[in-house]
Amino acid sequence: MKAKTLGELRRTYPIEKLRRTVKDEARENLRAKLARGERLFPGIHGYEDTVIPALVQAILAKQNFILLGTRGQAKSRILRSLTALLDEEIPALPTELRDNPLSPISPEGRRLLEEAGDEAPIVWIPREERYVEKLATPDTTVADLLGDMDPIKAARRGTALSDLEAIHFGLLPRANRGIFAVNELADLAPKVQVALFNILEEGDVQIRGFPLRLPLDVWLVFTANPQDYTARGRIVTPLKDRIGSEIRTHYPKTLEEGMKISAQEAFLPEGVEVPEWVRLSVEAVAFAAREDRRVDQTAGVSQRLSISLLEVVAASAERRALLQGVPPVARPLDLYQALPAITGKLELEYEGELQGAERVAREIVQKAFGLVLPRYKVRAEPILAYFEEGNLLTVPEGDLEEALRRLSEVPGLLEAATALAGTEEGGYLLSAAEFVLEGLVGRRKLARGEASYQAAQRERSYGN
Repeated sequence: MKAKTLGELRRTYPIEKLRRTVKDEARENLRAKLARGERLFPGIHGYEDTVIPALVQAILAKQNFILLGTRGQAKSRILRSLTALLDEEIPALPTELRDNPLSPISPEGRRLLEEAGDEAPIVWIPREERYVEKLATPDTTVADLLGDMDPIKAARRGTALSDLEAIHFGLLPRANRGIFAVNELADLAPKVQVALFNILEEGDVQIRGFPLRLPLDVWLVFTANPQDYTARGRIVTPLKDRIGSEIRTHYPKTLEEGMKISAQEAFLPEGVEVPEWVRLSVEAVAFAAREDRRVDQTAGVSQRLSISLLEVVAASAERRALLQGVPPVARPLDLYQALPAITGKLELEYEGELQGAERVAREIVQKAFGLVLPRYKVRAEPILAYFEEGNLLTVPEGDLEEALRRLSEVPGLLEAATALAGTEEGGYLLSAAEFVLEGLVGRRKLARGEASYQAAQRERSYGN
């Protein structure tokens, strides 16, 4: 049974735990997880040999740290998962600053101990409530983060404006005995950053010219995008110098890593099947975009592109199944119909702007199929020979039987599709055959009719 008063707490709760700082607490719990061989940061994929070891070292060293990387690299997710390193709940005095029952820092907490002693009430703070996050913007003020003078408080309590009793506390003091995260640190004005490193190092701050001592127990963690250093601001040198570790994040290094992330995050309608070759092609779109000179690589291509694209691809397959009565199996066609999930997430260079986002996205999708095709052993010679003779293939979108009939006219195509799909089920077979054709287009072995890119996309034409 949890203690409800300070006296009960002293008798039932390990006092040494109350003497720990939040960094000590995280370090101790991390050591226990490492000793038990537990997986750290579940749901984070692709960082096992890069980011996570650096993160573990920073935590063991009891450092404040910053995650530095472009958009969509799970920086915020990592920070939010740090709560798993905290105790399930901790005892505190019922004050604004969640004071340590042994050593309160707020006037309210000190007064409570003086008046009530061992009868002082105790509340229990769950780990989820010990994480406070602020998205930095240029208009964020010192008052938002640290607090401001409250004349009404001062008048009500009969104190001077320079007294802690007269302060309306901001986000950071309210994160006392917890984790305070600042996203996009470079966006903060230099004045606010200076206030941060003052409280980070010396535990004091100036509010409206009054120097105040506030020895908070807070673990400060940050994220930043290198692009913002020049585009919107920078991290002032004194603050950067006081951040223990700068940990670089990155995008998935393999398509398989990307697939794990997208499968974990994306909403996929029940009953809709997304074959492996389609999932790989979805991930390859982001990989191709990250190498395309028409895309601004300093801005990055977020992993959210793959997640959104996978969701819309599945939705496109579901829509086709509902309208046309065909099996709900995703096809390469669905990537072209999901271009809106791509165009909004690409920052284009001047050349890309001239060509237009939709054209750039279509060409990146084509390239993606070409990147994935070599992963499968496809015997393409008879297929290419058919088109080299001047034949043209037009594939309808909704009529499954008619589509398979036309595909059967191409020597070796359905055989290659059957080997790829591992089944003769019509929906999978059509998807696999279409992937083989799109892969050959992406590798510049075949041409794809431009008319097939129009809004209706009822038919697609392939030829030499």
